[in-house]
Amino acid sequence: MRKRWIALIVVASVLVVLLAGVYWAGRHLFHMPTAKGVDSVVGELDGTRVLGVFAHPDDEQTVNGLFWRAKQHDGAYTAMITATRGEAGHQTPVVARQDDLGDVRRAEALKNSFNLGVDEHEIWDYPDGGVPDVDEDELVDRVASVMKRVRPDVVVAFWPESGATGHPDHMQMGRVTELAVAQLAEEGGSYRGPDHIVYTISPTAALSIFGGEVGAFVVDNQPDPEYAMSAEVGKKHEGWAIHASQSNFLQEAYYLPAWLVYLLWDQEFYHVRDLTADPLG
Repeated sequence: MRKRWIALIVVASVLVVLLAGVYWAGRHLFHMPTAKGVDSVVGELDGTRVLGVFAHPDDEQTVNGLFWRAKQHDGAYTAMITATRGEAGHQTPVVARQDDLGDVRRAEALKNSFNLGVDEHEIWDYPDGGVPDVDEDELVDRVASVMKRVRPDVVVAFWPESGATGHPDHMQMGRVTELAVAQLAEEGGSYRGPDHIVYTISPTAALSIFGGEVGAFVVDNQPDPEYAMSAEVGKKHEGWAIHASQSNFLQEAYYLPAWLVYLLWDQEFYHVRDLTADPLG
């Protein structure tokens, strides 16, 4: 009997070591070695007013930690723009008539940003999948107008050359954000634009393995992040439950259940452009 117990203990110990090895190997796929860990990117930048500029409902899922901590830890005023209602999205699972999807996803985005403590959230009606075809000057003027009203010192956006996921709508909204910032600086009014643009960056190792051609494109066209912070995993799970029409997105994208993805991917990564030292123009 004693030998049996010893054998069971040895087997259990080996299993624990193997599982720990698999866990740390998995975490490595969602680790960015250039990124310095901070409690809050907005707090690190001394931000007090934050504006996120996105393309689709559920894009805010990439920045849960940043917005939650900006509000709850730093006391910042937080706002968002979402350029489309997401009406052309793929439902996973199907929760509504496709003709009603734009209305459903708009409501999901508003509910999720409220759950993150966001103070205001504008959702526009540009065509999902067609943002690059919209008159660029119109988009730039509209984003600049919101910036003038909100007066953010930190703007959160997509990196224009990669869009975090390679989506053309993301890339165009990243470009429009930069053009709006440059326009405000050129106008020289009482509000000359934010001090920092913060770009959400995707984990390169995971994208390289799971992302296919699109993942390789993103890896090749995004900068290295300077900052890593808590992804507020609980808020991400709550967010996918709120985004019911997209709740299986992670499993489809990474072939892993959301609980396992976030067990490994528990940080958000950001590249920061200091506009006080390196203005756009």
